[in-house]
Amino acid sequence: MKQLIVLFLLIVQSVTAQNSLFHQVEAKNIGPTVMSGRVADLAVNPNNPTEFYVAYATGGLWYTNNNGTSFTPVMDSAETVNCGSVTVDWNSGTIWVGTGEVNASRSSYAGVGVLKSSDKGKTWENLGLKESHHISRIWVNPSNLNEIVVASLGHLYTTNKERGIYKSIDGGKTWKQTLFVADDAGIIDLAVSKNNPKIMFATSWQKDRKAWHFDGDGEKSGIYKSEDGGTTWKLVSSNESGFPANAGVGRIGLAMFNENVIYAVVDNQNNRPKKESKSKLTAMLSTPGADFMEISNKELNVALKESGFREKYRAENIKSWIIENNMQPVEALAILADANKALFETEVIGCEVYKSEDGGKTWKRTHENYIDDMYYTYGYYFANISVDEKNQNRVYIGGVPLLFSEDGGKNFTMISKENVHADHHLTWINPSNPNHIINGNDGGINISYDNGEHWIKCNNEALGQLYAVNVDYQENYNVYGGLQDNGVWFGPNNYSHNVAWHQEGKYPYQELIGGDGMQIQVDGRNPNVVFAGFQFGNYYKINQKENKFDYITPKAPKGEKPYRFNWQTPILLSSHNQDILYMGSEFLHRSMNQGESWERISDDLTHGAKEGNVAFGTITTIAESKFQFGLLYTGSDDGKIHISKDGGASWKLILNNLPQNLWVSRVVASKFKKERVYITLNGYRNDNFNSHVYVSEDFGANWTSISSGLTQAVNVIAEDSENENILYVGTDNGLFISLDKGATWQDFSNGMPKVAVHDLVIQSKAKELVVGTHGRSIYKFDISKVQGLTNELLAKNLQLFKVNDRSKSERWGTQNYAWGKAIEPSQDIWFYAKTDGDVKVTITNESGFVVYEKQVTAKQGLNTFAYDYSISNKAVENWNKKNKKNQLKPAENKKYYLQTGKYKMVIAKDKDSDSKTFELNVPKK
Repeated sequence: MKQLIVLFLLIVQSVTAQNSLFHQVEAKNIGPTVMSGRVADLAVNPNNPTEFYVAYATGGLWYTNNNGTSFTPVMDSAETVNCGSVTVDWNSGTIWVGTGEVNASRSSYAGVGVLKSSDKGKTWENLGLKESHHISRIWVNPSNLNEIVVASLGHLYTTNKERGIYKSIDGGKTWKQTLFVADDAGIIDLAVSKNNPKIMFATSWQKDRKAWHFDGDGEKSGIYKSEDGGTTWKLVSSNESGFPANAGVGRIGLAMFNENVIYAVVDNQNNRPKKESKSKLTAMLSTPGADFMEISNKELNVALKESGFREKYRAENIKSWIIENNMQPVEALAILADANKALFETEVIGCEVYKSEDGGKTWKRTHENYIDDMYYTYGYYFANISVDEKNQNRVYIGGVPLLFSEDGGKNFTMISKENVHADHHLTWINPSNPNHIINGNDGGINISYDNGEHWIKCNNEALGQLYAVNVDYQENYNVYGGLQDNGVWFGPNNYSHNVAWHQEGKYPYQELIGGDGMQIQVDGRNPNVVFAGFQFGNYYKINQKENKFDYITPKAPKGEKPYRFNWQTPILLSSHNQDILYMGSEFLHRSMNQGESWERISDDLTHGAKEGNVAFGTITTIAESKFQFGLLYTGSDDGKIHISKDGGASWKLILNNLPQNLWVSRVVASKFKKERVYITLNGYRNDNFNSHVYVSEDFGANWTSISSGLTQAVNVIAEDSENENILYVGTDNGLFISLDKGATWQDFSNGMPKVAVHDLVIQSKAKELVVGTHGRSIYKFDISKVQGLTNELLAKNLQLFKVNDRSKSERWGTQNYAWGKAIEPSQDIWFYAKTDGDVKVTITNESGFVVYEKQVTAKQGLNTFAYDYSISNKAVENWNKKNKKNQLKPAENKKYYLQTGKYKMVIAKDKDSDSKTFELNVPKK
């Protein structure tokens, strides 16, 4: 029954997309590109290593046949672009993608099972295993493409039985689960012997991710072996084997040299012996205040990571406590120790490499010393290892840095350089040239031909993972974006992807601040003043003109616990006064002077702190009514929604008839009606992918669902800036629009793949919708015609939109130089048709002479065609017959262009017609 419901919803979504009125309203990607996005997997043609596919975690599958100089997306027609693994049969060109990223990150989106393409990505079919959600590996027998083995990690946030190893012998028509470890332990890696494909190894991983806590280890994590091609399996990482086998075993990665020699890298969360335990953070915070402040933020952040605080605090937080509250470092140490006693008592082992030389019967650690500064506290994100096919002693492991060993893992050296992003997820080694390696990381693809001495960066496509977007209101406005692991950037809204900047030396987008980039607010009076920051509430007031960075995050009073800030801490500049700034922790904070000082204007607006290693019980979204200063709304990660009508003096919980305890992803106070407010709730962190969108017409006293027709978890809702009937919604699988205040929804993602949409903003002057995606950077839509779809217009059979006037140029049809293209004018002509069918377009001059005729095929909804101001051949012939002394002459490109004057354009369909006039003016001198 559950599968039938899912199928029905997918059909509904498909039909909704097909019936969309917006098939010609196309998204334009406006970058950025240089920071790329997180790489999940790689498939390289061993006979031609300049040809390969890259699977991005949330950006789809991309193909290159020129060594990464350029890439082409080949998965955009598929039902998702969330990738976990890719396998290619280079002889036939067949591609298999295991969907759903496996890194267990907070934004590791689920997939839809196994996808297969038999035509190099033009079309895709689903081979099933949809409930596996996250697929780590796919092996296809090169001698028999019908034999497929799949490693499934299973659901991210909940337990399920659809995880483990699955095998098919009929090309994916049917599957048999051949290895099931537990409903909380899936398979994270699979390695198959190239010499004897009957021999396979797989690693199970027990984990428990919640919104407030992540536990990435357990006794069910281990190594399994099959000797019959994945039909049966046996645990080989027992206590007697020499490999860790207890509750502290985390993620395990595999690399096979042959069926006897196997490497395994493990995130070992067992504690080091106390006598060997060290704490850099304790040493740092035991120094006097002046000496402590001299410690670099980078060093302090490393120490915080090692002590388990990557998920809560950064160097800026700690230093601000000490400065603002007149603390000594040792007092900050007491606060941190209280928050994480276990990790202050001892340190975990971390990254370890083991080797078996007897087919997995016994294992031995390859190194004597600890591999420090490799995983810090998030080894769950890595555990990848590669071995040279021809030399078992050449080994690569990926973590925060990329490490290489040439003595079988006894010693390692770092080979990632200044142009290589941190956080490494895979390394491919050329079997014919071991110094040629391709590395995939959180910042895209890097290639080296000298084993890491020098690297080529292949970031030339828009694959950024946006959390937030915003705009300013300059004439040629800028777009701002906060990106996963790539900071906050801004650039021109008319950015078009090209490589001219290589010659000019300056990329059009510029970085404002590093870290995991979060929300951005721009001072409407002075666009040089920007408020932005990174994860867990670290925000700055940035004056670009003066190159000033002022840390503005509010600090808890001395004696109180530090504030809880969400990963994506919300900030908001008041529309009533741009000196007033709001920011959310568990409290709502207000500054009357752009962050110089703060006051708490609420009690705790959440359910309270929840024990775990991730900040939780935090405000996630803030809204202020444009009708009334002090009419405020907040939403929290634990499902609370509050309203204040008096600037925070009092607050009221508004949860009547709403689902409880869901993450409040957005609250929006209507700009059209004071009493109206919209909210979106998101169940993604419970593996609940239903849509929850609601509206209230009475300040939240009562709510009405407006989710009908939506089938994915919702991240954001935005009202149109001019037409109150129009709403836009960003989901985990695309962008949607409603023309009737949410009663019905249509697909609004023409030109975009089915990518997660995290944020939306409208630049009202330009009439453009800016879309922040988590995987394909930023898009924008011209919504000027969409805004014109009023109830009155939708009732018409045919409507022609305004045709702009234009100045004529004598250069139309000429070439700048012999090898250049002719200069040709163009204007997009838009019209609305209520039904499908052909539309006749006619243009006449002031005397009624027909100068242009064209037949246009229209579909229901908005339609467009390009007009180049040319005169039809038939019209030229008629004109020249009647005007012997005033013959029309062609331009260099053999086209005839309109003369200056006034014209009338008419569109006609059946008995309906509409017209607009436009003028072609004399060029200004």
